[in-house]
Amino acid sequence: MTISTAGLGNAIAKSRTIQSHYSLQDFFTLNSEQGVILDWNGMRNVLTSEDFIIGLQEGLEEEVGEASASVMYSIGCEWGRQDSEFFAQWFEKDFNRSIRQTNLPFLLETWWWPFAAQGWGRWNMDMSDRKQGFMFISIYDSAVARTLGDVGKPVCHLYAGLFSGFFTNLVNKKLDCIEIQCYSMGENFCKFLLGGGDRIDAASFWLNEGATSRDIERRLRDGGLTR
Repeated sequence: MTISTAGLGNAIAKSRTIQSHYSLQDFFTLNSEQGVILDWNGMRNVLTSEDFIIGLQEGLEEEVGEASASVMYSIGCEWGRQDSEFFAQWFEKDFNRSIRQTNLPFLLETWWWPFAAQGWGRWNMDMSDRKQGFMFISIYDSAVARTLGDVGKPVCHLYAGLFSGFFTNLVNKKLDCIEIQCYSMGENFCKFLLGGGDRIDAASFWLNEGATSRDIERRLRDGGLTR
């Protein structure tokens, strides 16, 4: 996970001379004297092991039980909200234009690229249903699911919260998110539904009734919200 370090980030911002910064050496900067790793955008990055992720998950479950999923989701929401504001700043600095004046697919790919570089996995956004009020997001090689392995239940609540917080702030409209398919349930990749609360509630109900991600996609596209 990353946190903002504005002072240290200013030094990197002043040294920018190129837009192409997609190699490992260009994107990350190690300050050995201060013991920090900053990325191109001035975010402080913390290196963690798989044991850390496992310990965090198990520790939360031990402390709050089933509510651990809600806690991780809430953390993700706040992370996404703050990251949306930070992203708007560095995007405008890099491209000399507001995020409101930018092609949406390009904007979103630009936002996610640092996450991919930091080890959060590759993604794909299906925006074909955007006009109907929902979208699907696929994550390949989720840091959480890959680490926890096949545990028979969705585990990427942090990602779901991140998407909810980021997109809510981006469009100025409350959007919720739920994982409808997870690598930790034996699937090849993780899949999330992003949309209004009514659709998320319906998807949650269908999941509890044993529906698959394909079932949920079909029902939503058919206009079915009846429980």
